Amino acid sequence: MIVALAGLAAVIAVWGLASVATRPALGLLYAGLDPSAAGGVVSALEARGVAYEVRGDSIYVEEGQRDALRLALAADGQPQTGAAGYELLDGLSGFGTTAQMFDAAYWRAKEGELARTLLAIPQVRRARVHIANPVRRPFEPSGSPTASVSVSVGAGALGEPQARAIRYLVASAVAGLSPGDVTVVDAENGTVLSEEQGPLAAAGGEDRSERLRQNIERLLEARVGRGAAVVEVMVDADLNSETVKERVLDPQSRVAIHSDTQESSESSQGENAGVTVASNLPDGETGGGGSSSNASETRERVNYEVSEVLRESVRNPGAIRKITVAVLVDGVRVPGAGGEPEWAPRPEEELAALRELVESAIGFDAARGDVVTIRSLEFTLPPDLGTEAVSGAGDFLAANAMSLIQLGVLSAVALLLGLFVLRPMLARQAEDADLLELQAGGEALAGSEGLADSIALAGEVIDARGVAAERIDALRGAVLERPDDTAALLGEWLSMDETREPA
Repeated sequence: MIVALAGLAAVIAVWGLASVATRPALGLLYAGLDPSAAGGVVSALEARGVAYEVRGDSIYVEEGQRDALRLALAADGQPQTGAAGYELLDGLSGFGTTAQMFDAAYWRAKEGELARTLLAIPQVRRARVHIANPVRRPFEPSGSPTASVSVSVGAGALGEPQARAIRYLVASAVAGLSPGDVTVVDAENGTVLSEEQGPLAAAGGEDRSERLRQNIERLLEARVGRGAAVVEVMVDADLNSETVKERVLDPQSRVAIHSDTQESSESSQGENAGVTVASNLPDGETGGGGSSSNASETRERVNYEVSEVLRESVRNPGAIRKITVAVLVDGVRVPGAGGEPEWAPRPEEELAALRELVESAIGFDAARGDVVTIRSLEFTLPPDLGTEAVSGAGDFLAANAMSLIQLGVLSAVALLLGLFVLRPMLARQAEDADLLELQAGGEALAGSEGLADSIALAGEVIDARGVAAERIDALRGAVLERPDDTAALLGEWLSMDETREPA
């Protein structure tokens, strides 16, 4: 019974070791999903009968089936990321659906579709879009829609070019929405990534400096080699916006557009009784006379159109006031006196040619005050700090900790069974075999004629019993000294009954 149980335990231990060793490796299927999306993936795996393992917010499946499962789940619309899109409109029917309900469902679908599109950006992990469309009422001025976008990035920060792309994407998808009315917010930090007159306008100089720096580095590295040129560009940009309206009147450049002339004349004649001092006397005579008058008038009205110039100029922020470029290039290696390469600065002709290339790349304008400085100095590489991050045994142990623990426990059980069960059983069987061999040797010794043969056979039997060499030599010496007593003792021992204990 003990042998059977020990054999069964050994078989179970070996089977456990084989199952652990042949268990397929698990690969990461999805990680960082929302609880609802992760629940949908788990339900789909259970429906397909696929074994899986959940570790925190990560789902693991067999390594060989991972890629096929991703394709199959994608065909089923899993995992469901973001809000629902235009499928919301599929559940609406013509009966019982009001115009307000349809409008609300339509804008929800629009927001969901935009969120799905934004999730296609590699850096964006979560996105939500909110569109505010004003309700049109009679006798009220119609307002323009606005939108806000909340995004969460996996690592680092969303750059301004990506934020600008999000603004134009949302504005192009909604009729009447301008990019300036779209606000992009980093949900993790609570900061505004873009606004119409905010960080984007302020960062225009920095973006331009980075673009010029990359262009100059690419141009110089084609000549001096990769890593042999360091370029720094500073663009002094005017961030103020200004609107100027001007009206100019030129009185010298006038044109008559209308003329009106009026002429009038008047004449009159008559007699008037003249009253004098003589006419007041009693004998005085009254004198009389005639009068006449002529009058003429001319009026002329001329209307002129004066030349007029209306000028309105708008200056947007970002105008360049000055560009400063500093370029540091490494020298060349020339053979030295001992044959070893030595550092030497680049020739002035080459530096002058590089300066012309840099000036052409930035649009150099001396009147604007642009400065370009190029120097050839020896590069001093800083010493390596820290240790290189390489995958070692620690990473392997961390990834397969549970499997290694199970394998170690099963190995320990198998070792204990071998040491304390199988080994004693095998040792007992070996002792029984030695006793049988000793008995056979004794019978052969009893039938032998020569004492030398008896002693040699007894030595072989004793060697088979595993007795120490010193004791064997001592026994041989005693046998040689008292051969008669030895033979009598062996004969009596062999003829003794098995149930009788020796004296």
